[in-house]
Amino acid sequence: MKKTISTTLIALCFVTISVAQDYNTGIGFRGGPFTGLTVKHFVSEKTAFEFLLASRWRGFEITGLYEIHNRAFDADRLKWYYGFGAHAGFYDGDYTHDRWGERGTTYTVLGLDGILGLEYSFDEIPFNVSLDWKPTFNFYGYSGFWGDGGALSIRYIF
Repeated sequence: MKKTISTTLIALCFVTISVAQDYNTGIGFRGGPFTGLTVKHFVSEKTAFEFLLASRWRGFEITGLYEIHNRAFDADRLKWYYGFGAHAGFYDGDYTHDRWGERGTTYTVLGLDGILGLEYSFDEIPFNVSLDWKPTFNFYGYSGFWGDGGALSIRYIF
């Protein structure tokens, strides 16, 4: 009997924690210099993993981020967040040569990412919108700092 009560109380604590944020998972589109898909999943009240699949320069990049969310401006459903992560990407030099790279070369890059953003989840409809800045540093492939990773994301949340 004691085990049943203890197990029930622990389960209720986890359920309460898991619904304390505005949503558990969001899937949507990300638009900016890198355009693609975004999936964000909360693992606790304030922390989430976000995965991005984006395209640029006729190539693509996969990014994984760990994010920490906090209430912004004392407003309901408005959060600011920051985090870090890593990415791997593949680019065609024929389409990057105006800015970097060489024609006829395919680039594979690995690097680290940061993210800083603001997110609002609507109460009436199951969507949220976020605006963020995601600077990156490639340490393998075509190395260097890229500060143009800002984007607007729209997600269906559940």
